[in-house]
Amino acid sequence: MSEQTIWEKLSPEQKAEVERQWETVSRGTAEIVPAEDLKEKLANSLLTGSPLKIKLGLDPSAPDIHIGHTVVLHKLRQFQEFGHEVQLLIGDFTGRIGDPTGKSETRKQLTEEDVKRNAATYQEQIFKILDPVKTKVVFNADWLAPLTFADVVELAAKVTVARMLERDDFTKRYQSNQPISIHEFFYPLMQGYDSVALKSDVEVGGTDQKFNLLMGRTLQKEYGVPTQATIMMPLLEGLDGVNKMSKSLGNYIGIQEEPNDIYGKSMSVPDELMLKYYELATDISNEELAALKEGLQNGTVHPRDAKMQLARTFVRMYHGEEAAAEAEQRFVTVFQQRALPDEIEERVLPAAELEGGVIRIVKLLVTLGLQSSNGEARRSVQGGAVKINEQKISDPNADITVQDGDVVQVGKRLFAKVRIG
Repeated sequence: MSEQTIWEKLSPEQKAEVERQWETVSRGTAEIVPAEDLKEKLANSLLTGSPLKIKLGLDPSAPDIHIGHTVVLHKLRQFQEFGHEVQLLIGDFTGRIGDPTGKSETRKQLTEEDVKRNAATYQEQIFKILDPVKTKVVFNADWLAPLTFADVVELAAKVTVARMLERDDFTKRYQSNQPISIHEFFYPLMQGYDSVALKSDVEVGGTDQKFNLLMGRTLQKEYGVPTQATIMMPLLEGLDGVNKMSKSLGNYIGIQEEPNDIYGKSMSVPDELMLKYYELATDISNEELAALKEGLQNGTVHPRDAKMQLARTFVRMYHGEEAAAEAEQRFVTVFQQRALPDEIEERVLPAAELEGGVIRIVKLLVTLGLQSSNGEARRSVQGGAVKINEQKISDPNADITVQDGDVVQVGKRLFAKVRIG
């Protein structure tokens, strides 16, 4: 059935609904392949009353989800709000290989136990965003593990080596004489075959997954399955405003972090990225987003207020309204009014660490657990981030006389009340 024929069958109300869905699900996307195919699928779904099957594949190699990971999850949630079904595919089989995307060397394979443990943690976090009633959780070992060697050879025959080497990471490794294991070629094949097995209508992923996403379309066509539309979402920059949000770079906001940490980190989002965070990583409506953009442009909304609203939204989404209100109040009290918080965690400083009641500042910070290493502590002191009883300490070699009840502060969020034990 052609797009024109489908469109002609729709009532004016249905046409308006297709446009409404299209405006929302296309919001913030980096690329849709092909865009006209997705719009046709939305129209056909409305015409037949059959929800679309929206696929997201997850390789459970790192169980902690941060705000950057949630970009694709919010896109799935938008589809769910229109009545479509999410196919949340946990790559328990592919996860044992590891996605080679962006890797300069062969990735270490996970054990089956690693994959199962990480998958369980993923699901717990993901349902903070997705509606579990409209989510079908599947594991690709169910159809990949039973494949015979003959099946695998048939699958491999669908794609040439030249096509595989179109991937930037494979090309770079090949040209620099770095090893590429044959099993790594099977990762995009297996991810594409997942779309064949699930008969997915739409697959969502980051722009770094483009090759894998398009492989799904290729293999669906080869196996005689209607081809999916693919939605590629931009990668979200982290708090440094430059690099992709990453736990290893420390520029992330974790969705399981404490409310005060989420709020404080959110206030560090660069002003120029604030609207991008709103658009890609919150549940803000199109109308609210448009009003916010207009307010910032015409000056009726102060950037500080918009950022506080962003911080409050993130805490509310993952910890609830009450926690969001409390985190905001603490931020206002501590950072805007420059006062110490009402409640400060007490941490024990063993008396044996003191020499005549004195301790080197770097050792104090590490002993109290406010810094993870002497190097980190030294950098914090040199950067002017350390205070004792609200007095800044700038010399990393300073010897500090410590008493019970002294308040040690690192940066804007870390406090400890000393108890000598």
